Amino acid sequence: MAKRQSVIGFALLLAQKIPMRVLALLAALSINLHAASLDPEEQRIAKVEQQLPELLSPLQDSAQHQLKQLRTATNSQAKLTKAGQQLWRKAVTQVQAGQPDDRPLYWTRLWLRRELKNAAALTEKDLAPLELASRGINDIQFDQNADVRILITGFDPFFLDRYLHQANPSGLAALSLDGQVLSLNGRTAEIEAAMIPVRFADFDQGMIESLLTPYLQRQSVDMIVTISMGREDFDLERFPGLNRSAKAPGNRNIYTGAEQQNPIPPKLYDQDLSGPQFVEFSLPVAAMQKAEGRWKINDNRQVETVEKGALLADSLASLSGQTSVAGSGGGYLSNEISYRSILLGQQLGIDVPTGHIHTPAIRGYDGETAQAVVDQIRAMLTHAIAGLESNHEG
Repeated sequence: MAKRQSVIGFALLLAQKIPMRVLALLAALSINLHAASLDPEEQRIAKVEQQLPELLSPLQDSAQHQLKQLRTATNSQAKLTKAGQQLWRKAVTQVQAGQPDDRPLYWTRLWLRRELKNAAALTEKDLAPLELASRGINDIQFDQNADVRILITGFDPFFLDRYLHQANPSGLAALSLDGQVLSLNGRTAEIEAAMIPVRFADFDQGMIESLLTPYLQRQSVDMIVTISMGREDFDLERFPGLNRSAKAPGNRNIYTGAEQQNPIPPKLYDQDLSGPQFVEFSLPVAAMQKAEGRWKINDNRQVETVEKGALLADSLASLSGQTSVAGSGGGYLSNEISYRSILLGQQLGIDVPTGHIHTPAIRGYDGETAQAVVDQIRAMLTHAIAGLESNHEG
């Protein structure tokens, strides 16, 4: 007790002798050190709390309950996974109940990560079960006895330092269609979905390959469709390219060093991803283009190579011997998820129709337009049933 009193007394004496401006500097240093323990995505939460608290409110009760359950020294992977699954299911339920907004899931996940880092000193590795489960990855269950099974992915919002309120219609599509059963001419298709981070490191560490390999190896899906936000209309990206060339950072403000004058291959674990410079999608494009809606649906063959610049490729063979700068999907993660998915199927020798949908771009948030985007994606997937055979083994 005497030792504790002496420590307190020393602290009080020190506080009396140190000028206020020095104390303020020490306080600022403490704040900066604390902020350094949060990644750039988590640091943005403070801005959202101040400027856009409505993005946290839809899932806040659920998140507060989960935080209370997790604020113990006995955290386990099972508890973190359960919390992530609950967050995903709550977000899916709200969206499918008529709240067309993907952003609450993204920001609430980050809020929960921040609070757990602060309260329980959890690390990035510790939080992995929560992170994956809250993206629907543990929730993929084809159990509706449908004729065909379709696995789709959406992306988180991105470019958030530019537009903090930005939504992503591909993420909304994932939440809207997860668990849904579509029907066409007496045949049915069950949709399961997952949400993908806009982070280069996750791709380099094999996230896409880890997600898709079990379903391809078991032949338990009949089509894989990756989705992201893109240009003016819908683009079905015919020829994804190997290399990264976009200068834009991911959501953690990490730059790859790639640019159009310096395209570079992505990584798979510690090695450069090895594959052809271009691959070709295998979606039932003619069937999908029958989907009616507000936007055109393009079979996009535009690519860019080191040798010939921008060009419209009429076949994969016509790109032989050229170095990819941008695939049909560009030079960012939208192109890359498509490339990795198609390449993985080829490497495993599994012939599952696979490809990418780029949605029309939406600046900020527009619920009505985003819902129209989702409705047209739903129509595309419904029409795709006509071009799919059931190959799954259960």
